[in-house]
Amino acid sequence: MSDTRTVVLVEGASDKAAVEALARRRGRDLDAEAVSVVAMGGATNIGAYIGRFGPLGRGFRLAGLCDAREEGVFQRALGRAGFGPLAGRDDLEAHGFFVCVADLEDELIRALGTDTVERVVEAGGELGAFRTLQKQPAWRGGATHDQLRRFMGSGSGRKLRYAAPFVEALDPDRVPRPLDALLAHLLGSRR
Repeated sequence: MSDTRTVVLVEGASDKAAVEALARRRGRDLDAEAVSVVAMGGATNIGAYIGRFGPLGRGFRLAGLCDAREEGVFQRALGRAGFGPLAGRDDLEAHGFFVCVADLEDELIRALGTDTVERVVEAGGELGAFRTLQKQPAWRGGATHDQLRRFMGSGSGRKLRYAAPFVEALDPDRVPRPLDALLAHLLGSRR
């Protein structure tokens, strides 16, 4: 981090993998741009990371991604760190923080479509395991989108394992808005 000027704060390792994969796919070299993506190990750690890297810490420019259910946590932490009162999503975005609805996996599944997600899961050797989940009483007959979201969260490391392959499978015109907006923000914030 010695050359870092911007720190992108994300909730977990799968979010980090997705941001880095999209940057690579678009020919962006985040290291050369002095951007470090940091997985915080959960949204509730945002205050500590803002304190460490933000204006009262190392003074880096900050940006990030969060899930919709964590939007308030991010707003309060940024407000306490001196980013001003943040009344809503527009204020978060003005400071470079973008919200995934409901979470990044949901955004990616919607952008890819369930058929493409199933092909990626099949290429990963886990389509049989997904079919098993679909047969479970709690998931039988449910929407494939919801089943896929559950599947991504049900296996150890599965979100991380599929983050980059999902990004690689995206149609360039269907990148989820939060990811797209984050990379655009980083491009616009180069010094």
